[in-house]
Amino acid sequence: MKTLRVALAGNPNAGKSTIFNALTGARQHVGNWPGKTVEKKEGKFRYGDYEIELVDLPGTYSLTAYSPEEMIARDYIINEKPDLVVTVVDAANLERNLYLAVQVLELEVPIIMALNMSDVADARGLKIDQAGLGAGLNAPVVRTAASKGDGLDALRDQIVSFAGKQQTAAPFRIDYGSEIERELNELETTIHQHQHIAEQFPVRWLAVKLLEGDDDIQTRLRVVEGGMEVLVQVNNSADKLEKEFDDDVDVIVADERYGWINALVRKTVDRSRVNRLTRSDQVDRIVTHRLFGIPIFFLAMWAVFKLTADVSAPYLDWVDGVISGPISNWVIGLLSLVGLGGSWVESLFVDGIIAGVGGVMVFVPVMMFLYLALALLEDSGYMARAAFVMDRLMHAIGLHGKSFLPMLVGFGCTVPAMYATRTLENEKDRILTGLLVPFMSCGARLPVYVLFAAIFFPQNAGLVVFSMYFLGILTAIVLGIILKNSLFKGKEESTFVMELPPYRLPSLRSIWFHMWERTYSFMRKAWTIIMATSIVIWFLLAIPVRGGASFADTDVSNSAFATVNEWVTPALAPLGFNSWQASSALMTGFLAKEVVVSTMSQVYAVAGAEEVAAPTTFFEDLGEIVTSFVSATGDTIKSLPLIVGIDLLDEEAEEEPTALMHAVRAGFDESSNGHGALAALAFMVFVLIYTPCMTAVAAEKQELGAKWMWVSIIGQLTLAWLMAFAVYQGGLLLGLG
Repeated sequence: MKTLRVALAGNPNAGKSTIFNALTGARQHVGNWPGKTVEKKEGKFRYGDYEIELVDLPGTYSLTAYSPEEMIARDYIINEKPDLVVTVVDAANLERNLYLAVQVLELEVPIIMALNMSDVADARGLKIDQAGLGAGLNAPVVRTAASKGDGLDALRDQIVSFAGKQQTAAPFRIDYGSEIERELNELETTIHQHQHIAEQFPVRWLAVKLLEGDDDIQTRLRVVEGGMEVLVQVNNSADKLEKEFDDDVDVIVADERYGWINALVRKTVDRSRVNRLTRSDQVDRIVTHRLFGIPIFFLAMWAVFKLTADVSAPYLDWVDGVISGPISNWVIGLLSLVGLGGSWVESLFVDGIIAGVGGVMVFVPVMMFLYLALALLEDSGYMARAAFVMDRLMHAIGLHGKSFLPMLVGFGCTVPAMYATRTLENEKDRILTGLLVPFMSCGARLPVYVLFAAIFFPQNAGLVVFSMYFLGILTAIVLGIILKNSLFKGKEESTFVMELPPYRLPSLRSIWFHMWERTYSFMRKAWTIIMATSIVIWFLLAIPVRGGASFADTDVSNSAFATVNEWVTPALAPLGFNSWQASSALMTGFLAKEVVVSTMSQVYAVAGAEEVAAPTTFFEDLGEIVTSFVSATGDTIKSLPLIVGIDLLDEEAEEEPTALMHAVRAGFDESSNGHGALAALAFMVFVLIYTPCMTAVAAEKQELGAKWMWVSIIGQLTLAWLMAFAVYQGGLLLGLG
């Protein structure tokens, strides 16, 4: 079977990722580009006699190398020399998308153009001459509507057909005008005199880039033999052109390129039937309204967390029942067969690994429903509107809507959100945004909110979870205003320009990939960081330091783990959670916020499977799992109407508290002298505000520097203590809790 390497390039929001997911299916993997934090996606699919290796290049508007994404896309095409580049363009915004396509063509590589979102173009009344467009670009053009699966077979056919002909890139040149062409010819002559330079880059493309003043290319040439001679010629040519045109050369070249594209579009696109006001425009009149936009955004976020809390609740009980019942029973049974029943090894597996990892795995349904809701908002095009409507609010803290994009990413995970700040051109914008990103509550904190909301606020769990996210946003805004008028006083405000993609019906396939990819990342942590932490915690809990007990047979309150954490407990006493169990969960939360729940599953000594009246055979266990799953599914369907506050069945089904929920409630009630609900609320606030996980802290250091990392760590710990103190002590003064 022949192998073909294909790169996928395109603008953001052109549907490139949808095509990638549709072509590769499950045969893909995600990592980072070497030496970069930008995500790298690779996948494979077979078609005919070929196995096609598909590389999804970062979405970018050009190849000018102003950002890491642009540099990665350009370097991959130049250095890796893929057999073919598929450029994905938005058919409804053809002129803007063609700028990148033309730059790829100038790299002298074979391309196929995927004219994506052709259904949207048709709906707007655009009629595109596909053959004429292909002739103008000297490249095959395929109409696709990837979200509907249309045109994908034609694209596969064209890829294999194009490769089968062993074609090289068809000659492609833009005539930049006599003056620029004169200087380009001289530059090309000079470059050809240095063969090793001519072999490294496409000569015509290199001449254009050098004239445009591309800093990256000029830096590379300075260390190459003969490079300085070429650069001298570049400076002479640039000086001549700037005197002739009275303008910068890069502006002149871009104008000529856009002029060529405009002429091609005028010849190949019939706009006579264009609908001037699209459905997206009509919806945006309301969704991005200066008064209604922000309330609509918060209403959408409330719906997300209401969905997450209410619909996933029955599955939490089901997963908890399976882990604490059948799975624990099977492990105990297997260990008994090999003569280890009742030993410390059984305790390690049941009270350590299963209790720790299982305590987090219980919340997989929560994460799935959260990522499902966010994927729906992203794929529909609403998330871009969220950044737009928040622009006005962000100006209050000296930032703009573009800074809200990393914050939106922060709702999933703080680490990529911190790396996303590098897209901000202004350094002070980047630092200020990086300091505020950790206040956007990441997905790893959600299990903590859901657990405590279910224990102490069962009738308003969704509202409590939403309030945590809202409080994080509000804290970031207030803190941003303070920083703007203190440490960042006098900072210039940047302008904000962004493209709003058209609204579209989310693709089920795309939503599944988004949901599964993020949930899998959460699950992967459970089997790596959380398992390792659970084992370490179990050993510390098994080591007696008082009471005279033996190893693995000591009361948890007499263990080494309890003794160490008792040193921290007095500092948390004014916050209401005056117990070593609560402090230990916060301490291990520095490793990963998911560990907070797994630690509680261990330190509260939740009852093991041996204390559960469980079925005695494998098949009875299996039958119990199936029955409880069917019951959970029915409860989910019944809870759907509650999302909008309407109980169609007119019944309130109270969930049976789990052993962990009983233990946590008893522990918080005891440590707060009966004010458990108030202490729990303060605990959630502390988890929301205090320092993020170690990986996020490392990302802070890398992106903001050690100084600002320590400002963030110390500042967040202090603020978390003060806010939790205000919640608990203020609540006591008001007679709450």
